[in-house]
Amino acid sequence: MEILVCIKRVPMVGGRISVTPDGLGIETHLLSFTISPHEECAVEEAVRLVEREGGAVTVLTLGPPEAADQLRDSVAVGAGVAVLLEADRPDWGPIATAEAIAEVARHHSAETGKPFDLLLFGNEAADTGDYQVAVRVAHLLGLPCATGIKSLEVAEGLTHARAGREYRGISEVFEVALPAVISVKEGINLPRYPSLPGRMRAKKAAIEVLQPAWHGEGVSTERLRVPASERRQAAVLGRGVEAVPALVELIEQLGVLS
Repeated sequence: MEILVCIKRVPMVGGRISVTPDGLGIETHLLSFTISPHEECAVEEAVRLVEREGGAVTVLTLGPPEAADQLRDSVAVGAGVAVLLEADRPDWGPIATAEAIAEVARHHSAETGKPFDLLLFGNEAADTGDYQVAVRVAHLLGLPCATGIKSLEVAEGLTHARAGREYRGISEVFEVALPAVISVKEGINLPRYPSLPGRMRAKKAAIEVLQPAWHGEGVSTERLRVPASERRQAAVLGRGVEAVPALVELIEQLGVLS
C-alpha cells in the first residue's frame, strides 16, 4: 500500500505572533514550528495502515528549507520517504499548493505505473484553517474525497476504504473506492512518540527537494494585522491587615458576598 501524507509547517500554539514591517507576512525569527495536530494524526494513521497492510509512507510538505525539520519528525515515527516542495515565498495559497501536490501525485503515477492508494491530509492547518487543499487535490486528480474523518478502515485487496465521522451528533460512514483523498481530524488516533532509533534514522534520512511551479491564484495579500489583545493590569490592594477592607470591598463588587 502506497500512501502520501501531506503536512504543513505551522507555528507552535502559544507563540507570540507579530507582523513583518511591510505588513505582508508573519515574523518567524522568534517562533518555534511544528506539524499541525490533525496532520500528526494523518501521519500516524498512514504508518499504522502500512504496518498492517505493508507498503510505504511518503510524507510531503510545501514550504521553506526549514520545513525539512517537520519532514524528519514524520520520518522518526515511521514515514519512509520525505519530499520537500521548496517554496520560500508568502503567496502560496490553497489553489497553488493543491496544484503542486497534484503534480507530485501525477509524477509518481507516471513513474511507478500506479497511483498512490491513499492521499491523507489533516482536516485543516492550524495556522490558516482553510479546509481547502485536500478537496482541491481530489478535484484536480479526479478522486473521491472524504473530510473530517475520525475512523478509517481499508478493505482487503485495497479496493475501497470505510471512513467515518461525527457531524452534529450523527455518525456518518462513507465507503470510497481507492485511490482516494481523505482528510482526518485530531482524535482519530493517538500519535506515537518517536523512538531513539527513529530519531537517529530521521537525522540520516535523505530528503528529496523539488522546485514546484507556482501558479498565480488571482488573490493577493494587501496587509496583515494582529488583532488587539485585552490589556490587564494588576492592582495592589495593600499590605497585611491594611489590605483587608479593600479586599472585602472588591469581593462585594464581584457579588461573591450576599
